[in-house]
Amino acid sequence: MRYALIGCGRISTNHIGAALHNQLEIVAVCDVKPGNMDSLLEKHNLNGDMGIKRYTDYRKMLSEVMPELVSIATESGLHGEIAVYCIRMGIHVIIEKPMAMSLGQADQIIRMSEKYHVKVAACHQNRFNLAVQEMRMALEAGRFGKLSHGSVHVRWNRNKEYYSQALWRGTWEQDGGALMNQCIHGIDLLRWMMGDEVESVYGVTRQQFHNYLEAEDVGLCVVTFKNGAVATIEGTTNVYPKNLEETLYLFGEKGTVKLGGKSTNNIEVWNFADETESDCKRKGFEEITANVYGNGHTSLFADMVRAIGEDRNPYVDAYAGRRALELVLAIYKSQKTGEVVKFPLTEFASADMAGEFG
Repeated sequence: MRYALIGCGRISTNHIGAALHNQLEIVAVCDVKPGNMDSLLEKHNLNGDMGIKRYTDYRKMLSEVMPELVSIATESGLHGEIAVYCIRMGIHVIIEKPMAMSLGQADQIIRMSEKYHVKVAACHQNRFNLAVQEMRMALEAGRFGKLSHGSVHVRWNRNKEYYSQALWRGTWEQDGGALMNQCIHGIDLLRWMMGDEVESVYGVTRQQFHNYLEAEDVGLCVVTFKNGAVATIEGTTNVYPKNLEETLYLFGEKGTVKLGGKSTNNIEVWNFADETESDCKRKGFEEITANVYGNGHTSLFADMVRAIGEDRNPYVDAYAGRRALELVLAIYKSQKTGEVVKFPLTEFASADMAGEFG
């Protein structure tokens, strides 16, 4: 399958690594900064591969090399625009999180993908974590019984050096804050595990230490679900001096599970009323990861290739990407209005938060 990458920044190495692992034919990379392409290809020993073309204009790239699959790893504010352009050309797309910065653009991506019969995967790769898959299988098997509540905590650190690497970071229009950028993976997992159907959200966000940004560095909220369960979210980039944890708790009448580690890659608690011998192997399980991005990109790419071949929706499709985005934007809207936000949220954009923190 002919593959191209648009955006060669911080996360792009995971995309190229996943493409190589899945034996895709990498035909081109694109970035407005040629040095980013040089660094990325050199890191993967691809600098001498003359078959990989380099572009600074993704439109020109798409028209000349015509890939079958593209992944988009640019600044978040460009995800929607580029995705729609690819879809119009009949190209399948993997979109880094968040899939867009407004619900209107997310809805456009979904409409266009259905119109042009194009597959779209939202890059919430932590769904493929081995620990997450174990939790999901237990949930689908009914081992938790009736759900009581859940929670996610993303307690990370991002300093001024991180934000100074790119001027778009921390802006409402191009990035959002800690919840939209760093915490959306955990938010996606929580909503997915809790039944997806949200009733209401009440959230509070603040900008405590990063006053050189536009957006928040800490956010907390309470979520009520239509199935009667409730949940809490805590996300921040204010943890000193480095990333602490990303944890996901699920509490049911017959089971309790806590996933932890740097990116929900470990099983720290695994208790069920119907415990079996195989449960003992799950307790204390740890999946080794090189960084907080985990190992899921490879599995997400593999699933996308199969989805195209089998003409089915990807495991993490555009609707999943929209649901994660909707929950983050609902927290933002609750902060802006000071009120509980009822679902469904039909239209809101990160840019609507402009000026929130002065």
